[in-house]
Amino acid sequence: MKKILFISVLGLLSCSKNAQTHPPVGGVLSQKDLDVSKNRMKNLNAQERMQIQEWINSQPVKFYPTQLNYWVSTQGFDQRQRRQDNSLISYSYDLYDFDQTKIYDQPIQRRDAKFGHFEELKAVEDALRFIHDGEEVTLLVPSSLAYGTYGDEKKIDNDIPLIIKLKAL
Repeated sequence: MKKILFISVLGLLSCSKNAQTHPPVGGVLSQKDLDVSKNRMKNLNAQERMQIQEWINSQPVKFYPTQLNYWVSTQGFDQRQRRQDNSLISYSYDLYDFDQTKIYDQPIQRRDAKFGHFEELKAVEDALRFIHDGEEVTLLVPSSLAYGTYGDEKKIDNDIPLIIKLKAL
């Protein structure tokens, strides 16, 4: 019985893959590790873009690509005049997965945030530069512009693209 247990444990251990995800403390990633990471993100982004485009094709609403690599429900959105640094904006947004399930019960909301002095998801911060007061837009965001490789450490897992319903208050 001990031999069977030992062989089973040995078999399980030999099947596990020892992939380094973080550089050693005080160390740096090698060029090979950086290339592997770069290729992984490039492949993931291409796959997510394809999945998002398939989702868009099945929707009655049109979505338009932006220069920052996300889609928005308003044509010519990122061609508008940009808000300047230090200008104030109040906004809220809800997060959904691509099954259109709302992730958090309450919207994420900020009052009088000053551009250049707050941190937000890349796609949200970019969209806030172009949104008009009182306007509501829907963003389709690949994971690299959302919570990326680590998720939000609460309800959003790693590498999850999101639907963001953003409103300028």
